[in-house]
Amino acid sequence: MRLFILILFSLFSLTSLASCPDYLNITLRKLHSQDSINLCKVTAGKPVLIVNTASHCGFTPQFKALEALHKQYKDKGLVILGFPSNDFNQEANDEAKTAKVCYVNYGVTFTMFSPTPVTGNQANTVFKYLASKSQAPKWNFYKYLVSADGTKVKSFASAIEPNSDTLLQAIDELL
Repeated sequence: MRLFILILFSLFSLTSLASCPDYLNITLRKLHSQDSINLCKVTAGKPVLIVNTASHCGFTPQFKALEALHKQYKDKGLVILGFPSNDFNQEANDEAKTAKVCYVNYGVTFTMFSPTPVTGNQANTVFKYLASKSQAPKWNFYKYLVSADGTKVKSFASAIEPNSDTLLQAIDELL
């Protein structure tokens, strides 16, 4: 019976990865860690909120509301992914300092990745796709809500708070 369950789980995992959109079928290193995560494995069949972040920005306090959103919706299936970036010159030069802001100052428990470009030709594949479906981030804490199948993208400006009625309604519609 254990072998049967293991085989079913393996088949499900392979099917999930096979149906994963190309832009999410990447492995990225977690913030200030040696561990890496395949985005397909953490997002398979779930709506995703993707946010480009920065440690030294007027919007940095949004980490607190993003963490509250994570706690409120993680059991309902929402995945939140944070991508620190220095594209707007407000990210710490030291990844350890970025991690301190996220984990110590704001208690972030949702997945944060190592700093990466999110705009222009250097943007990672996730943000290149998001820009093609919507627009590139115009500033830090730009938010993208992606459907469970990874094909529909809705963007929210930096000034839209994570706990705003606008964003909460859009999340509820996806769930």
